[in-house]
Amino acid sequence: MNKEELVQELAKKTNISQKKAAEVVTSLVESIQTAVSKGKKVTLVGFGTFEARKRAARTGRNPQTG
Repeated sequence: MNKEELVQELAKKTNISQKKAAEVVTSLVESIQTAVSKGKKVTLVGFGTFEARKRAARTGRNPQTG
């Protein structure tokens, strides 16, 4: 499910306009991004947890040049 499909589903289930549903989804995503970028962990019980993690560097390669 992509963002557009999520907006449509939210609008249908809550009986609000797609424009309003899009505002809600965008606001939710922005709030999660802001919290995570500040080093906070966001937990939505029954859904998932969002947090920034450090990963070791890896060597990339160009598939065209091998």
